[in-house]
Amino acid sequence: MQKGTYSLGNILSNLKIEALNEMQEASVAANQQEQDVILLSATGSGKTLAFMLPVLDRLDPALKKTQAMIVVPSRELALQIEKVFKLMGTGHKITATYGGHLRETEENNLIQPPALIVGTPGRIGDHIRRGNITTDTIQTLVLDEFDKTLELGFQEEVAFIVESLQNINKRILTSATEAVEIPDFVQLNKPEKLNFLPEDGTPQARLAYKQVLSPENDKVDTLFRLICHLGNRSTIVFCNHRDAVERTSTMLREKGILNEFYHGAMEQRDRDSALCKFRNGTVNVLVTTDLAARGLDIPNIRYIVHFHLPHTEDSWTHRNGRTARMEASGTAIVILAPDEKLMPYVTEEVETIELPQEAVLPQKPKWTTLYISVGKKDKVNKIDIVGFLTKKGMLKKEDVGLIDVKDFFSFAAIVKSKASHTLQLIKDERLKNKKVKIEIAK
Repeated sequence: MQKGTYSLGNILSNLKIEALNEMQEASVAANQQEQDVILLSATGSGKTLAFMLPVLDRLDPALKKTQAMIVVPSRELALQIEKVFKLMGTGHKITATYGGHLRETEENNLIQPPALIVGTPGRIGDHIRRGNITTDTIQTLVLDEFDKTLELGFQEEVAFIVESLQNINKRILTSATEAVEIPDFVQLNKPEKLNFLPEDGTPQARLAYKQVLSPENDKVDTLFRLICHLGNRSTIVFCNHRDAVERTSTMLREKGILNEFYHGAMEQRDRDSALCKFRNGTVNVLVTTDLAARGLDIPNIRYIVHFHLPHTEDSWTHRNGRTARMEASGTAIVILAPDEKLMPYVTEEVETIELPQEAVLPQKPKWTTLYISVGKKDKVNKIDIVGFLTKKGMLKKEDVGLIDVKDFFSFAAIVKSKASHTLQLIKDERLKNKKVKIEIAK
């Protein structure tokens, strides 16, 4: 196959990265050989770029067909990979396919075959069965976080996808744990294993471990006092069940802690809204299930709070992997009821936090999030939205925070103190000549 041509310097510059790390360099070198590659590396260590560069190297710009496929366990990870690839600025088209939004939209995106498809097993399998994906030109297959994909019960779909791709000559598998046996249906060819996991399997030393002892079995009041003690820092609170997530979120809100909740049974727009508000600082607390333990690329998360003890060591590792990413530091905090003990696999030194008797509510965040009823499919981008909010909404550039443009709608953070005035100014204005609905995101 003709090698793809690209400038590594340009890609790193586009991603605002100075140089590849040791793991990424090893992956690029190993994937230049014939055999398949298994890449084991901790969450947050840069695995996406580690497999994206070898994939890019194998794309032939002259072949206007789909040449590579990346299978991931969650839609959030699919969207994250799509975002990274677009930022790389390669000129190749990528399409993300996943459940929870219109299949017809994806079908339209697949009419002109993208060089690269990234998606969840169920939706990719569906497109293959419907003939929407040309499989005979796909030569590169990546199974990203394959341990989680298998753990979530996607074996049959992944087996069907592998069987459907008859001309694969390079397979790359990535994982943040070594604990999974790779099924025969993956059809690995003399794989080279790159193991960049810490020797003892624990997250990086930049992660501190602490515990809080709750005086009663209902730990919500202790959680409330802990969040007050931590202040206005970005915090993810993990619960084991969806109903507990919603109940805990509601109780915190009733006590005056602004927060969002996030779990797998929510509508896609609500999930997008919750993550966006957490990412842009409209709220500093996200209450969630283990769904958020993988694949979410949210920088600068300072605290991980285990409101419920994780069921497995794997879950503990992945939850904690949301903080202390790259060069940042973070703290994992376990709340223990009187009848609970720390898990036996926690061998690190764990400091006990003594909470003050009086809880003082943290300052409210300065941002609020607007929902805007147009997105990429309406040919609207971030620059359009910033221009609209500054010209028609009379905001200064520094009054506009993070903007997230989805297919059919967008979210924009603006300074809360100016929100009602801005909404008044823009309520009858048109964005790119379109009548749009703009409101505070629910």
